Amino acid sequence: MAAEPQKPLMPKATAVWLVDNTSLTFDQIADFCGLHPLEVKGIADEDVAKGIKGQDPVSSGQLTREQIEEAEKNPKMRLKMAVSKYKMPPVKVKKVPRYTPVSKRQDKPDAVYWIIRNHPEFADADIVKLIGTTKATITKIRERSHWNATNIKAVDPVTLGLCSQLELDLAVTRVNAKRERAAKRAARKGATLKPISETTGTAPAPAAEEPANPDEGAPADDSYNLSSELEQD
Repeated sequence: MAAEPQKPLMPKATAVWLVDNTSLTFDQIADFCGLHPLEVKGIADEDVAKGIKGQDPVSSGQLTREQIEEAEKNPKMRLKMAVSKYKMPPVKVKKVPRYTPVSKRQDKPDAVYWIIRNHPEFADADIVKLIGTTKATITKIRERSHWNATNIKAVDPVTLGLCSQLELDLAVTRVNAKRERAAKRAARKGATLKPISETTGTAPAPAAEEPANPDEGAPADDSYNLSSELEQD
């Protein structure tokens, strides 16, 4: 898999400088800076990036003057980042909580309640990632112990503007895929209920035997013995 081309550290500022100081096409500048050609056109028309000071990519070592001059002569040529003289260590991006505008934060309980009702397969962590709330709030809404529980109603988070439809669809797909993987792992391990005799080590009690015939092996009736003695007399 090919590595993604590196882009300037300050794409819009770099685009501003290239628009002001070169005759490169909008497509060339957009491709190098990772912007849309219409966005570059907006920069040229001063509708976009107002107040942004241009960043010279030549002085910062991201482009060479020779490459720019060559690209100006050939509109089909695409600029490439110059090889850096110094190898920068990779920077690990720290995950930050999802930001929600203050005006929409009071809508979070309604969105959480909607997800709980319509997507019970969502774990608390999935809701936190999608809506940007806390597990404590989710627990209170589930238990109906939230301070505003009587006024909470189920409302689609997309309608509330707390996430996009694409984000919601991706979250549903991710949760369902996670459940399918868990089910397959459980099936491979044979995680099924075992008989009680195997889990407790006790076998079921044998069936009770029928009682023996009381007449078998019993002594002769006394009336029979008395009649025999009378016959002998």
